[in-house]
Amino acid sequence: MFTGLVTAIGTIDRVRDTDAGREFRVQCDYTGLSDGESIALNGACLTVREHGDGWFTVAAIVTTLDRTTIADWHEGRRVNLERALALGDRLGGHIVQGHVDHLGTVRAIDRRADALIVDVDIPASLEPLLVPQGSITVDGVSLTVNALPAPRVLQLSLIEFTWRHTTLGALTVGDRVHLEADVIAKHVQRLVAPYAATTGGTST
Repeated sequence: MFTGLVTAIGTIDRVRDTDAGREFRVQCDYTGLSDGESIALNGACLTVREHGDGWFTVAAIVTTLDRTTIADWHEGRRVNLERALALGDRLGGHIVQGHVDHLGTVRAIDRRADALIVDVDIPASLEPLLVPQGSITVDGVSLTVNALPAPRVLQLSLIEFTWRHTTLGALTVGDRVHLEADVIAKHVQRLVAPYAATTGGTST
């Protein structure tokens, strides 16, 4: 489990296909890593295969490549990193599983005073899981839903700290991003689905 608070930005310096899947070696400043531990890379939970001084490797299997942007990752790409939450740590963001639900596409970026306003096109299936001021994970970063300004559009408001300490500050129009909805919202949707189907989606 993660919180969506990025603790480092890594740089991919090697990509190769192996029996374990598409392998990426990532340069970063993490210390004390263990083989087999979980690290979220742009919000996708992957397993450390090997590690050394200033680097570690992970591999993405075919299903992960199909559901994420990872198949497009190349040498030199920078990625948001977060190690798994330890018991007793502060939950500074929200509960993040590291499971990418959908891909979004950046449609507009606008600087307004001290905030960076980013509009993202999202699939219709994600809309029922979002509420203004609710939580959403974008490329591994725990963010607040600023607004839902139009059908299938998610608006984010990025503070200076976020764009300076994550890769989100380098987003451009047309970029695809990983999206993970709030797990509580997903469970609620699953629980009420049979009742909504029975009542035709209306309340009495």
